[in-house]
Amino acid sequence: MKHSGRNIKQRLYGLTLIGNRLSRIRHFRGHGVHSPFVYSLVRKVFMRRTLIDPEQDSLYNALVELQISPKRAIELQNVATLLEYHTFSIDSDQGEADFNIITTSEVIDIRTAFECAKSSGTTLVVLTPYLNKERREICRELIESHNSTSVDNRGYLIFFNNHLPKQHYRL
Repeated sequence: MKHSGRNIKQRLYGLTLIGNRLSRIRHFRGHGVHSPFVYSLVRKVFMRRTLIDPEQDSLYNALVELQISPKRAIELQNVATLLEYHTFSIDSDQGEADFNIITTSEVIDIRTAFECAKSSGTTLVVLTPYLNKERREICRELIESHNSTSVDNRGYLIFFNNHLPKQHYRL
């Protein structure tokens, strides 16, 4: 008899993610992050609950309009503000903006957007990299082939295409 309306497989699904959560515990609040760049991201972006500059909220407004959670929208707006990105694009694989964001839309191919961002030297953000098995595998391949720093913050994956060394942080 099901009391919760979920079968046993659905109830135990959270246990499959426990290894992922335990591997991230050492990076909690910036401890264990040895890159000054990523440490400043953790301290100034991920630990902040408000916008760095309330006047710069165009990315925040665009993300909230697309039903992205306000917490994630604030974090991404703060990344753009901190790194002084002036232009952004959402679900575009052209790579013409400083900050390219890929949502869960099926229209844009993540690999094509990744190659465009890599060739133009811009930053790419993949929202919900763990949405399904196929997306998780694509993101894992991109992390392995990426030549600069990448940051996985559970809700999104950021690929920086700049002078930083090849490193991957799971926060």
